Amino acid sequence: MQSCRKVKVLLVDDHELVRVGVKAAYGELLGLEIEWLEAVTLHEALQLYGQHADIDAVLLDLNLADSKGLQGLRQFLQAHPQARVAVFSGTQDEFVIRQARALGAAAYVGKSAMTAQTRETLLALFVPSAGASPGAMRAGATVLFPRLPRSAALDRVAELGPRHLEILELVLSGCTNQEISQSTQLSLGTVKNYVSSLLLALDVRSRSHLISLFR
Repeated sequence: MQSCRKVKVLLVDDHELVRVGVKAAYGELLGLEIEWLEAVTLHEALQLYGQHADIDAVLLDLNLADSKGLQGLRQFLQAHPQARVAVFSGTQDEFVIRQARALGAAAYVGKSAMTAQTRETLLALFVPSAGASPGAMRAGATVLFPRLPRSAALDRVAELGPRHLEILELVLSGCTNQEISQSTQLSLGTVKNYVSSLLLALDVRSRSHLISLFR
């Protein structure tokens, strides 16, 4: 019999029961033996990833004590651009999923998904690490993200650059231009320019109109 192939996965979630459940449910996937590393904060996850050169994938929760929303994904990929980071979240919000993909997430794993669906997504995520054929990789790519209805506004979001996406996320969170300036370390004038370009890119008339597109 062939030996079981192995992958090493970093699971980043601040709920112990979630981590225990994931490890219990997915210790092995169709011949892939999974070695789980755990972190409860973004800071700890970044350190662990730097210490282990052989991590194949990362499952990153969106709400941690030291990062909220997609800021954690952005920071992780800035620190480790080569990482295969899958968002691990309970939300199925269409904007969040599309933005995660636009920011460079390798996959979107829903916490509320059926076990079989999660298993399929994880297998597709681990395919490159498992030495699968190109054909299998192309097939796997179709299950890495939930299928979403087409939306003209959301399609345009996917074309925005990282800084525009960061500003958009803060606008949708209800931040004022001054608060965005403080959060991003950009000047107030620069923030106003970014917001104006977002309105133009998404073909909306006002900030409130922009927010209404994603509610």
